[in-house]
Amino acid sequence: MATETGSTGAPASQPADVGLRREMGLIGATWASETSIIGSGWLFGALFAAQAAGTAALLGWVIAGVIVVILALVHAELGGMYPVSGGTARFPHFAFGSVAGISFGFFSWLQAVTVAPIECFAVMQYGSYYWHGLYNATSGNVTGLGFVMTIVLMASFTAINFLAIGLFSKVNAGITWWKVAIPVLTIIVLLFKFHPSNFGAGGGFMPFGVKALFAAIPSAGIVFAYLGFEQADQLAGEIKDPQKNLPRAILIAVTIGIIIYVMLQVVFIGAIPHSLISGPLGWAGIPKTNEIAVGPFAGLAGVVGLGWLAILLRLDAFISPFGTGLIYQTSTSRVGYGLGRNRYYPQLFTRVDSRGVPWFSLIIAFLFGLLFLLPFPSWHSLVGLVTSASVLMYAGAPLSLSAFRGQVPEAPRPYRMPGATVMSPLAFIFANLLIYWSGFEVLWKLAIAIVVGYVLIGIFMYFDPQRPPLDWRSAQWLPVYLIGMGIISWQGQFSGQSSTTPLAPTNTSNLPFWWDMVVVAAFSLAIFFWAQATKLKRADMLDLVARQSAQPVDDLPEMPRH
Repeated sequence: MATETGSTGAPASQPADVGLRREMGLIGATWASETSIIGSGWLFGALFAAQAAGTAALLGWVIAGVIVVILALVHAELGGMYPVSGGTARFPHFAFGSVAGISFGFFSWLQAVTVAPIECFAVMQYGSYYWHGLYNATSGNVTGLGFVMTIVLMASFTAINFLAIGLFSKVNAGITWWKVAIPVLTIIVLLFKFHPSNFGAGGGFMPFGVKALFAAIPSAGIVFAYLGFEQADQLAGEIKDPQKNLPRAILIAVTIGIIIYVMLQVVFIGAIPHSLISGPLGWAGIPKTNEIAVGPFAGLAGVVGLGWLAILLRLDAFISPFGTGLIYQTSTSRVGYGLGRNRYYPQLFTRVDSRGVPWFSLIIAFLFGLLFLLPFPSWHSLVGLVTSASVLMYAGAPLSLSAFRGQVPEAPRPYRMPGATVMSPLAFIFANLLIYWSGFEVLWKLAIAIVVGYVLIGIFMYFDPQRPPLDWRSAQWLPVYLIGMGIISWQGQFSGQSSTTPLAPTNTSNLPFWWDMVVVAAFSLAIFFWAQATKLKRADMLDLVARQSAQPVDDLPEMPRH
């Protein structure tokens, strides 16, 4: 359906995707988000978080969980309001026009296309227990053989994605039931190997300080582990009764994910041999070649005498990342489809086959995913970039929600986020803090990828006679936002991962700790309210929606009078 009846009784314009089939129910939509949340993050997150922040890693999971819940509530309202495929790439397009849409759309595609490679790295690292030639524990990188097998694994993601969405949903649901069951089983079993004294070892609760805690949230894989709750938004064009099922799917998936990850960190800290963390280096003293460092939970199970669980976890180390890489390959193709619908990408991206699969977008997702294997040869090295690109994408959601509240207050909202006046700017602040905590080392690399993306999209649009007009006025805040965050990061306290690049730019640490985060919050509020002041006018916003629906522009409702 292209139209619905709004609260005022007037028909509200709804975008309609072409060629996609609504064959995914509530369970399928929930598991689409859940399989992204429970991926390689659970295999490595607890170890890297503890090494970076000590026992305070528990607090990191809670802080990140609160931020993710707020962002998920935003996406739940947006997805129910406009259930279109590649939603995170399209909401800013509707709210702020083409310039903002191009930017946040590309951020969305960039984060999605980089996840499949990172999941492949996780498979190679755990798989090296049986096939030693896949991974070099000393360097922390995959080998040449591991690189080749990663390409093969990514090709399999692409091949399975050519299944019709209904069949694909069943395959994904079966994988996800396993992916949720194994971490839950691990939590239960390791509780019987629990040593409360571990929580005071390694230098106490917060051995490396508050700054290390904040840095660990993006860099140690905590936020990365929670990523993916928005997958139901990306597949919204293929969900049955999306106005009801989509918000429910997002909120259920996030709740399950947060409970599992917090408990995984608890049992990891409690079960690890005390001798490994009681030395002068504490959590940072675990040798790189130790089996716990190579495969954290499987290695831990083996060390504490649970050989059967170690075998099961090494099997899961293939299944969990496989499921996550599979669904991200799906969502990347749908985001590309959405960018094609926005006419930012060539119209080939909107071509679907007889099964409703955007085949060209899927193939391009595979090819570009391979590019990220070259400069990022390990799981840990790619986490920061994926996290920052994801959070940049998330930052567009609260801006869009607040804009829609002003532009189309009468539009149907099956789920309405409470306290949006406060929660939307707060969500934007939190998103920018996550970006800032990622560190300057990550952000300048991300900036290069963004510039390349702008150039490519500019070329695509130049040759498209039906490209949308560039709405510079409604996105005048955007370059200030992107450059401003870069400058704050450059002057701030967080460097990110250690650079191995000669003459690489570094942060200056001129902004004092705590004051730097005050600056980020104040800057975020200024950008947020500037964006709301310059958002598209109602008629222009509805025109963009109508261009992607079957409804004539002349039939759009007038602003309700009070």
